[in-house]
Amino acid sequence: MNKLISRIGILIFVLSSVSLSAQDIHFTQFYMSPLNLNPALTGVMNCKTRMVANYRNQWAAVLAANAYNTYSVSYDQKIPVGREDYFGIGGSLWGDVAGESRFGTTQGRLSLSYSKKMAGYRKKASYLVIGADGALSSRSISNKDLRWPTQITAAGFDPTLPFNEPNFQDTDFLYADIGAGLLWFSVIDNNTNWYLGAAIAHLNRPNVSFLGQTVNLYSKYTIHAGLQFELQRKISMLPFGVFMAQGPHRSLNAGTNFRFALGPSRVSNQSFEVGAWYRIGNKVPSGLHSDAVILSTRFNYENFGIGFSYDINVSGLRQASPANGAFEFSLIYNICGPESRGVYCPRF
Repeated sequence: MNKLISRIGILIFVLSSVSLSAQDIHFTQFYMSPLNLNPALTGVMNCKTRMVANYRNQWAAVLAANAYNTYSVSYDQKIPVGREDYFGIGGSLWGDVAGESRFGTTQGRLSLSYSKKMAGYRKKASYLVIGADGALSSRSISNKDLRWPTQITAAGFDPTLPFNEPNFQDTDFLYADIGAGLLWFSVIDNNTNWYLGAAIAHLNRPNVSFLGQTVNLYSKYTIHAGLQFELQRKISMLPFGVFMAQGPHRSLNAGTNFRFALGPSRVSNQSFEVGAWYRIGNKVPSGLHSDAVILSTRFNYENFGIGFSYDINVSGLRQASPANGAFEFSLIYNICGPESRGVYCPRF
């Protein structure tokens, strides 16, 4: 019974945190969800067209059927401009549903970018990319399924007890959202490259209150970077990192993958990857805490990329869900064609 009470308490705490801080979704495999990371990544690919699907399931050990579920699908393509530059255009749809309250957000987004070649030649080049996106979002909550502290007793949850419910003005509403980003990348050769990007989401800081008040969504600031280089023939190292700041909250996810080429040559897109990551966050008002140790794997075959990761929970919630965190699945499909303009971008 104490375990049940503990889980209910955790549920209320998590729901309260989500409602108050209004933080964004995040994917552990951020490098396989480009349009959700930075609009400047739109169209940045070696093929002409890219389709991506992501799915994340979190806190199933604590919330069972009411676990957090996040999905995303996107499509983008690049369009040649002049001799060396590109436009990128894409669209994405993502949704997130959390807990018994069915606290959910659904967003449809249009993303645009322009890639300008700054230096280099056919086999070696550096590009500056500027991107922007605009979105329409829907936010909803099922207030009839909420549980309140006054309804929790030593015997567990008692729905017959009175409670003071906030005055929900609107349990389902729409809002507009805009963002922008920059990206710099350099391709040294087919197996060596690096990139650095920054993005700002929620530039317009939309109001996301259910209570008829003014609660503006915090702008989110993202910095991300990555590198690929060969350790030896057919073995490459790919360290990545992303830092996010939104209101009082901070998060850093960093680690590395090792790519083992499987095809007849080291430049073919047949490879297997395995890696480990570590994510930390900040405590409010001060301090740091460990969030998760992450194990990841990815398999690339020609135009397909399939990724799987698992977050091992090392935060304070491990008392309710020992070592259980979140699993994530990602799928990328590229549609290629004849490309006579040389090497364009890193292989994300």
